[in-house]
Formats: sequence, C-alpha cells, structure tokens
Amino acid sequence: MPVDLENAPVEAVTPELERDSEKANARRGMLIASPAAFYLILFFAVPLVIVFVYSFATRSSTGLTLLEGWNLDSYRRLWDPLVGEIAVRSLVLAGTTTIICLVASYPLAYYMATRVGRTRYLLLVLVMIPFWSNFLVRTYAWRVLLGTDGPLSQLSQALGGEPFRILFTNTAVLIGLVYGFLPFMVLPLYAALERMDWSLVEAGRDLYASGWKAFRRITLPISMPGVVAGSILVFIPTLGAYVTPAILGGAKTTLLGDYIVSQFLAARNQPFGSALSFAVLSVMLGATVIYFRTGAKNL
Repeated sequence: MPVDLENAPVEAVTPELERDSEKANARRGMLIASPAAFYLILFFAVPLVIVFVYSFATRSSTGLTLLEGWNLDSYRRLWDPLVGEIAVRSLVLAGTTTIICLVASYPLAYYMATRVGRTRYLLLVLVMIPFWSNFLVRTYAWRVLLGTDGPLSQLSQALGGEPFRILFTNTAVLIGLVYGFLPFMVLPLYAALERMDWSLVEAGRDLYASGWKAFRRITLPISMPGVVAGSILVFIPTLGAYVTPAILGGAKTTLLGDYIVSQFLAARNQPFGSALSFAVLSVMLGATVIYFRTGAKNL
C-alpha cells in the first residue's frame, strides 16, 4: 500500500532531539577522524613526549642517557654563547630568506593573479614543478652548480674571471634555502591576490590615486593574509633547516638544525639535543600563533 508522505505526521523538533542529533554527529565525526588521530598520536605526539622527557634526563660520562635525577641542566646550557651565536645566525638567515622570497614572489604572484586562461595555469605548473622532484636531489644539484668545478665556475673562468668560491658559505646556504622555499611564498600570495576584487583598484584609480598609492592602500592590505601565510610557511621550516646547511654549508655555517642533529649523533648528548629541540619548537609555535592571530583564517 503506498505511503502518503505529504500527510505523514512530522515529529516535533525539541531541544532534546537537537541535542541527540548533535551527539550523533559528534560520534560520527570522531569515528571518521579516529584513523588520522591515531596516526598523529602515534607518530607525532608520542615522539614529542619522549623528547620532552629526555630533555630533563641526565647524560652519563659514557654518553648514556639516564632517566633518573631529573634536572634543568640541559635548559641552562641554552644560554651558552655558542648556542646564542648559532641561534642568531639561524634567525638572521631565516629572516633574510623570508624577505628575499617575499620580494621575489610578490611580483610573480601578482602577475599570475592578473593573467587569464592558459597563461595562468602554465605559470602555476611552472611554480609547482620543483615539487615533482626530491628536495635532496635538488639541493645536491645546487652543490654541483656552485662548486669550483661546476658550470658556473667554468663559465666564469672561460670569460677570464676567477672560479666561484661560494660553496660552503652562508651565501650558498641562502641560495639553496631561497630556491627550496620560494614556492611556499608564491602560492599563498597567489591565492590571496587571485580572490581579490580588482574593481576596488579601478575605483581607487578613478579617484586619482596613483598606481603606487592604489597598491599601498588597497592591494597590499587585502593581500596581507597571503603575505603572513607565506612568511610563516617559509620562516618556520627555514629556521630548523638541516638538509640545505648540511650539503651547501660548511663548518662556519652551522645552524640550529644540524647542531641539534650533531648533539644526538656525534656528541651523544640526547638531553641537551632534546632541550634545544623544544626551544626551537617554542619559537615555531609562537610564529604559528602569530599567523593565526593575524587573520590566517580569512585566507
């Protein structure tokens, strides 16, 4: 017998029914997210807890880590002049990399956002091409290019100049970091500019604003979420970079990343390496908090 859906009684919506529905949706969401949550807890939270516990441990004379007699000696070592020198060098290099990436990426992102059709998509593909190859391989390619026997050095000598001596310097590390993290600045800037209402710029020009004033008063403020997002995405991984300084840098270009690795592998001082890791993590967490507080949710 067919059911008359139009005349079927409708259950009244009550606060109890709404609460039951919300609880059911919450349970369903937790069930769906449980595999990802288990993965994050097992491979991210648990190792962080272990490193945190090791930061209060004691290192024996033979290099063993003793989980007894907890103390703050490893955190006191963070104020050593050597650590401060390495931290300042890392902060300066990370800040310089971020500024160079921003200056180089904004015109490109602006040009991409103002193109239409195939040109825009072609430029997007060109920006993402570096992601198609391994970061380690690309860094080793720069080692060949910047070496004294590399093509750039040979070209310089063929033109009567001196051979390149950039490898194993701060300049080589800076070049490698800018190359490696440039796309992380371009894409957020492009996303912010692509969604911009360009009629606002036209209105500003109609009100006799110059091109620079329209950019400073309209385009730049609207694209600021992309600037902040790109800066954070470049600054945070650059601050703890390990691969690029280890391959392109030398003994005088030790940064926080390879210094932490040396504490675990060479010096066998796991408590101090753990404390230094958490200090760097605190700086990165602070930068991330600033990112969200400055409007990342509106990007």
